[in-house]
Amino acid sequence: MSVASGKTVSAAFREAFPRTLPICASFVLTGLSYGLLMFSKGFPLIYPVCMAAFIFAGSMEFVTIDLLLSAFNPFAAFVMTLMVNGRHFFYGLAMLRPFRGLGWKKPLLIFWMCDETFAINSSAKIPKEIDRGWFMLAVSVLDYCYWVSGAALGWLIGGVLPFSVKGVEFAMVAMFVSILLDQWSSSPHTLRGHTPALVGLAVSLACLLAFGPKDFMLPALAGMLVVFLLLRPWLEELKSDSSGHGDGGGFAGNLDTYTDGESADTDGKANAGIIAQTAPDSHGKEGKR
Repeated sequence: MSVASGKTVSAAFREAFPRTLPICASFVLTGLSYGLLMFSKGFPLIYPVCMAAFIFAGSMEFVTIDLLLSAFNPFAAFVMTLMVNGRHFFYGLAMLRPFRGLGWKKPLLIFWMCDETFAINSSAKIPKEIDRGWFMLAVSVLDYCYWVSGAALGWLIGGVLPFSVKGVEFAMVAMFVSILLDQWSSSPHTLRGHTPALVGLAVSLACLLAFGPKDFMLPALAGMLVVFLLLRPWLEELKSDSSGHGDGGGFAGNLDTYTDGESADTDGKANAGIIAQTAPDSHGKEGKR
């Protein structure tokens, strides 16, 4: 690597690091709980490290623990993964333009893209002297390292704790409850604004009573999908109203940063706007994660 290239890379990491510090705190703490949970379930260290490194989808990694301990059912695992992480499809659409022309960096950026990484890379105003591709790669690498390190550290801590870690699996429940509460508090305080959360609770409870605690997950996810499709016109009105009162910016307003002097096309802005309004804040991956 030339001296000029080395300076470019180091400048990008120096610019990216302060912006990822809040994510570092979130990922390391959530990774600790994930590693502890893997330890409590009897998995060796290689499992949380490899799952964090190759799955890199926080909430799905928590769900995968139960999938590994239950009967072999690849179809159920595929459907659940698709439903839990399906939002990444829209992330990819929104980043088509920013990732254009990045060469070998593009596959890595796609693999390392998670909720928090997407939020930074799609909205950051990058100084002109900082290479755009290296900045986005630096953000992705740092977030990836935070998560994998947290998972490994959590397992190691679990092995030296002088007390039992039994019951730590409640960390997964706590994570999803915190996501629900964040969605509830950030939504308009009206019946329509709280409809997504209420639908999720109602459908989950109905499926729990109908199918039992071991088999309710997939019917609940499918049921929520059907209900949201039926309520889509009604919910679209809420989205239009909320966007009309904002500043009109969001991710769409910042995508111009990535066009090297050109304005982003209409489809790219529309996709980014949709993500800005619908993507959950999944600190702790959902995540990935």
